[in-house]
Amino acid sequence: MSQSIIKDPSLAPSGRLKIEWASKHMPILNQLLKEYSPLQPLTGHTIVTSVHMEAKTAYLVQALAALGAEVHATGCNPLSTQDDVAAALAEIPNVTVYAIHGQNDLYSELLIKALSHCPHIIIDDGGDLVELLHNKYSKYACKLIGGCEETTTGIHRLKALANKKALKFPMFNINDAECKHNYDNHYGTGQSVIDGILRTTNLIIAGKTAVVAGYGDCGSGIAKRLKGLGAKVIVTEVDPIKALKANMDGYTVTKMDQAAREGDIFITATGCKNVITKKHFNSMKNGAILANAGHFDVEIDVASLRKYAVSRSEARHNIEKYGLPNGNYLYLIADGRLVNLAAADGHAAEIMDMSFSIQLLSVIHIAKHHFMAKDYDGDFQIWHGKTPPNVYPVPKYIDDKVAKLALESQNITIDSLTKAQHKYLENGF
Repeated sequence: MSQSIIKDPSLAPSGRLKIEWASKHMPILNQLLKEYSPLQPLTGHTIVTSVHMEAKTAYLVQALAALGAEVHATGCNPLSTQDDVAAALAEIPNVTVYAIHGQNDLYSELLIKALSHCPHIIIDDGGDLVELLHNKYSKYACKLIGGCEETTTGIHRLKALANKKALKFPMFNINDAECKHNYDNHYGTGQSVIDGILRTTNLIIAGKTAVVAGYGDCGSGIAKRLKGLGAKVIVTEVDPIKALKANMDGYTVTKMDQAAREGDIFITATGCKNVITKKHFNSMKNGAILANAGHFDVEIDVASLRKYAVSRSEARHNIEKYGLPNGNYLYLIADGRLVNLAAADGHAAEIMDMSFSIQLLSVIHIAKHHFMAKDYDGDFQIWHGKTPPNVYPVPKYIDDKVAKLALESQNITIDSLTKAQHKYLENGF
């Protein structure tokens, strides 16, 4: 507790209630704790996590510590940190916490503080830990054997490094695990993004025109929920296959230049930058609402909006009102940061139960099998082990195990293939 950097230890009782509530609705993680606690598979391992500091994440960190790890936990976005949860987590044995809500200036410093403990394994969300370990702070990777990344944005950054042959350690691609992206990205993001917008605005969705930028797993989930609430949904895309799918799913598909003139609510979910820019602001309706579902605050060009606006004021908690030269006003939610966590509590506990169970099993896999040998040549270029630095898929047995436990937790049983069916599928007759 004394080493943690948090806002206020006295907030812990409220945080404990949040973590306890989440834990009661995460049956898969609870079953894994029951199975692995006697084995203590993470004993002797130091783990650094940079994930949104809220109740479900806290329960994952608690689980890592319960299985023997020394954990140093920090947030991956200043606005998603909940100070009461950070305070409660800091009370857990073998856990130190470096997270304070809203502290943009301290954000990198807290990440570096966590990394200074030279982890064996990292759990990243968005890729900021990886970026630091590849630049000024590579010395803190001296014991690193691998890690996990759970976001679309983070995987984009990892693959960019891998494509340039610049990635310096192996990472599991949690985001593309079947039990992650099919549920977390689609159902989790779909519900939690709308939750954040509704909580913050207290406005109705029905009858409005909503523009969703990006029709991947996240964007398609958002569009589905908006449609279910009665919105007229427009989708913008740069991928022709995804655009075609959006059209066949019943949405209007057009360019952002056209959509900017029609939308009442805009939600970006692309993982790219400058999706909504200055030229779009001037085309928008008076009173249009802007929100971002992506990890970083670059999808809406907030810097240009601030320069272009002739006035800026608080319209409501977590909503800024920007006056434009043409006399119209635009409303930006949560500074253009990820709206589901900056303006709400993120994905539902049952959804994160699946994602974090994959994280936990992947960490156990790394600890057990060691992605790579520990001997390391010192110049941080060549690792001497059987697994070279790259982005690797989650082993199928992990996906299957989580799916089976999820079904069991919901009292669902399914059929099994017979020997004859196995033979038919293997041999074609």
